[in-house]
Amino acid sequence: MKVWPGSPYPLGATWDAGGVNFALFSEHADSVELCLFDAADATRESHVVRLEERTDMVWHGYLPGLAPGQLYGYRVHGPWDPAKGHRFNAAKIVLDPYAKLIGRTPRWSPSLFSSAPDSDGDGPLDSANSAAAAPLGAVIDPGFRWDDDRPPGTPWHETIIYELHVKGSTRLHPGMPPGLRGTYLGLAAEPVIRHLRDLGVTAVELMPVHQHADEWRLVQQGLVNYWGYNTLSYFAPDVRFLAGASPLGAASEFKTMVKALHAAGLEVILDVVYNHTAEGDHRGPTLSLRGIDNATYYRLRPDQRSRYEDFTGTGSTLDLRAPPVLQLVMDSLRYWITEMHVDGFRFDLAAALARESNSVDLRSAFFDVIRQDPLISRVKLIAEPWDVGEGGYQVGNFPPGWTEWNGRYRDAVRRFWRGDAGMLPELATRLTGSSDMYRQAGRLPRAGLNFITSHDGFTLADLVSYNEKHNEANAEGNRDGDSNNLSWNCGAEGPTNDRAILELRRRQRRNFLTTLLVSLGVPMVSGGDEVGRTQGGNNNAYCHDSELTWTSWNVGPEDQTFLPFVRRLIGIRTSQPVLTRRRFPSDHPAQPSGAAEVRWLRPDGQTMVAADWADADRRTIGVLLDGDAILEADAQGRAITGETLLLLLNASTAHVAFVLPHTPTTRWDVLVDTADPEGPARAIEGGTAWTLVAHSMAVFRRVTNSTGAAPTRP
Repeated sequence: MKVWPGSPYPLGATWDAGGVNFALFSEHADSVELCLFDAADATRESHVVRLEERTDMVWHGYLPGLAPGQLYGYRVHGPWDPAKGHRFNAAKIVLDPYAKLIGRTPRWSPSLFSSAPDSDGDGPLDSANSAAAAPLGAVIDPGFRWDDDRPPGTPWHETIIYELHVKGSTRLHPGMPPGLRGTYLGLAAEPVIRHLRDLGVTAVELMPVHQHADEWRLVQQGLVNYWGYNTLSYFAPDVRFLAGASPLGAASEFKTMVKALHAAGLEVILDVVYNHTAEGDHRGPTLSLRGIDNATYYRLRPDQRSRYEDFTGTGSTLDLRAPPVLQLVMDSLRYWITEMHVDGFRFDLAAALARESNSVDLRSAFFDVIRQDPLISRVKLIAEPWDVGEGGYQVGNFPPGWTEWNGRYRDAVRRFWRGDAGMLPELATRLTGSSDMYRQAGRLPRAGLNFITSHDGFTLADLVSYNEKHNEANAEGNRDGDSNNLSWNCGAEGPTNDRAILELRRRQRRNFLTTLLVSLGVPMVSGGDEVGRTQGGNNNAYCHDSELTWTSWNVGPEDQTFLPFVRRLIGIRTSQPVLTRRRFPSDHPAQPSGAAEVRWLRPDGQTMVAADWADADRRTIGVLLDGDAILEADAQGRAITGETLLLLLNASTAHVAFVLPHTPTTRWDVLVDTADPEGPARAIEGGTAWTLVAHSMAVFRRVTNSTGAAPTRP
């Protein structure tokens, strides 16, 4: 087969209508062979082309006449010397790290391992040919009709994120054709989009959609990596979410989904895993990077280069200190923005990306390159601000421009509603944007992404129903998963009869989401929580692709009022500027009139004093958010004004009479009462004592007039 020299750039397989250019980086390889396959079920390559050209450590060649759909892989020749970090094995077909399509996913076989799977991974070298089992890339035709697709561009302070799993959120949905359930096109279907729009969220955060591979351990146990945090390819959409039969349609179906979501005004954020790959530790398979240039792509232990530094809990860590690896990540991010039109990224275990030596350095090259990139720096960037290594918990420390999963918010709100003592000071800080973590660094409330639940841990329904995890089905003896999920316990002082316990659990669900949606910062709702999704107490259901993890849309009678309640909460948030303000409220009077932006109230209606904050047994608080005191302007310079809201929170086991603030012309309309979610709209005169039920929360809107007009709900 004729091969021309071609070009070292761009990396990957690039079709230009006349043929395909192939380019692969490997610093330590001795030679590289391009292997072409005629079909996905082929057991060996049909053609082998030696890439003779090498420019700046990139092996390249151009094959005229090749077309999109061509399946390919590489055999990379080099030393097998684990002690020096080299794990080349030309008996193994390896996947192009820049493959835009996956023409064949791995077919688990001992031939995928460079040494026996049950060995220590250091040899002897296994010479079994992996051609029949290895993953294969496919040449892509990037053409797609985007028409007038535009990113919604929702400002951060107006953003409400809905985290979902493409399959889990659509697999059981009754409103779409069976062939679309569990797919990209299912997520783009009208019933799902209608649900998201009716709910009021502004963005979907997709759990990993990069092509992944299941771990060998799970395969042996009859399980799968359902969540997908085990990336095989950083450019290719995962083929398990396809509606069509051919994997070659993956990019087109993904683009169709994005286009439909954008047309509905919804942003698309990807959960991305650049901290490790599906190759695992030194005993793992040779699928791609390990066989291309192990010593470059992975962080190796300085004292034992046959072993990996593991800051991820998966056995290895990508080495973003190496320029080619950093380039791989940046090229991937740019590709998903420019070619796939996504609106942002949530970086899994982002602290691992910032480790220069063994410590986390938030001034590392990774953050510097992103900050100066004119494309990547302008999309939404969300960090999971921790990893599993020493010093890996970095909540509050990420650079400007980043938004972080605020784990301290989650823990504080859970502890407060669980009834823990001494939580009022921290709760107050979390409700008003976590200024203790962000203000001094010049960051804004948008730096904190607030959440109560996520894919990782209990669902909301399980959080209020289980005191212990139930992960027995994970085949790890119930040892996996977080043992301190801060689940809510009825406790000795709680109700003892089943009906009262059930009602209290429902109320706690309402309390959690009400708190979330009236807090300053960016709220994230975990998909399915609004319809009572349960995993039966499993708080680490990553390995189950079944009804255990899929969202059931058949809402039972006991949950039929919860979905409208959540919609109403989101409607309140989006309509109230005091809840979506861009800057932190001041702790001092904000206007010459002396109106304070936030006032903290005792049940007698008076402002809290130092002794009240120091009272560890106090579990009730009022928050007055003064809409007249907002000193902000919109993008056009117009002053932002809003209504004044009053939040009352009672985590105690007793009812509390709470005196509402009073002026001669003030009344308070009840927007939310978690103890009576379907109660009629009603107005309460200022100065009246409101009965705040035990374990409940209420939200009021101040109305200043004397017309006596009947209140209405938003």
